[in-house]
Amino acid sequence: MSTKAERTTDFIIKIVAPIFNKHGYIGTSMSDLTEATGLTKGALYGNFENKEALALSAFEHNRKLLLDAVDDRLNAEGTSLDKLSSLTDFYKKYDSFTATMGGCPILNVGIDAQHNNKLLAAASRETIKEIEGKIALVLETGLNKGELKIPVTPLQFAKQMFTMLQGAITMATITHDRKYLLNTVAYLEVLMRQELKK
Repeated sequence: MSTKAERTTDFIIKIVAPIFNKHGYIGTSMSDLTEATGLTKGALYGNFENKEALALSAFEHNRKLLLDAVDDRLNAEGTSLDKLSSLTDFYKKYDSFTATMGGCPILNVGIDAQHNNKLLAAASRETIKEIEGKIALVLETGLNKGELKIPVTPLQFAKQMFTMLQGAITMATITHDRKYLLNTVAYLEVLMRQELKK
C-alpha cells in the first residue's frame, strides 16, 4: 500500500510529464505546473527538490512507458524476425502511442535539453542506447539460433534501424505528415526481410 506522499508524488508526475515533454524544460513555468496540478509551488517543492528534479522524474515516467512498450513488442512470441516485426508494427502507431505524453519523449527532450539541461539530455541519450541495445539483443539471439543472417554486427544494425525509426518520427513530427513514419517503417520491413531473412 502506498503512502499519501507517494500517491501525491505519482499524481504530480503523471500530470506534469506531458507538459514538460511538450513545452520543454525552459518553456515550462512553475505556474504552468501549479495550474495543471492544482497544487501550490510549495506543495510541488515539498515533493521534489527543484524544477530540474521534477523534470527528470517526468522524463523517467515517459521513458518507462516507452521502454515497457518496446519490451512488450520485443518479447512477442515467435522468431527474432517476428519480434522485430512486432516492434515495427508498434512504430506504425507511435504517434498515437505518444500523443498523451505530448509527443516523442526522446525527440522532444533530447532536442530541447541539448543546450539547457545536461541531465535531461543525458537521460535522453541513455534511452536511445537502451533501446538500441534491446534490438541488438534480439538480433544476436536470432543469429545464435540460426534464425537470421546479418550483414553487420547486431549493434550496428540496431543503431541503423533505430536511426531510421527516430528520423521518421522527427520528420513526421516537424511536417505533421505521418506518411514519413509509415513509409519509412514499410521500407524498413522490406529491408529487414531482405537483409536478415535466412
